[in-house]
Amino acid sequence: MADDTSLQDAPHQAFAAVTRLLAERGHPHAPQWLSVPARTAQEAADALGVTVGQIAKSVIFRRKSDEAAVLVITSGDRRVDEKKVAALVGAIGRADADFVKARTGYSIGGVSPIGHATEPVTLIDADLARFDEIWAAAGHPNGVFRLSFADLARLTAAPVADVVQAR
Repeated sequence: MADDTSLQDAPHQAFAAVTRLLAERGHPHAPQWLSVPARTAQEAADALGVTVGQIAKSVIFRRKSDEAAVLVITSGDRRVDEKKVAALVGAIGRADADFVKARTGYSIGGVSPIGHATEPVTLIDADLARFDEIWAAAGHPNGVFRLSFADLARLTAAPVADVVQAR
């Protein structure tokens, strides 16, 4: 890692935890530390030299019936269709930064698809399957890891659904 910040601080601990979890689950690609933060799909794509669609962005919603976190993992070039998500999991609302941090253990911009503080209701956007290689956040805005669509499905055990707005 090319960062001078101590790995003992909380954000770096989240990156380290995702690194350990991926290793425990036999994932073949260790997370990478980017020299610049990538809080958006476009920033991540630019830093990695890939298309924005290859970024598996994690979008968190709040389920209204029970306050559960709902994680939608979608392609960076697509927008979540909240009505489609609600049809699958129940009424949802926006989640603020405090809710995201409390439920996932991650700050917005670094929400990994795995290793949450409280297991979210998770859906994977079927449109991500169009890429052989995708990249996801690894617990910190500077942390990412490479995976395939099949890896994402295996690591999250989440259903695949049409959860994005039509093009």
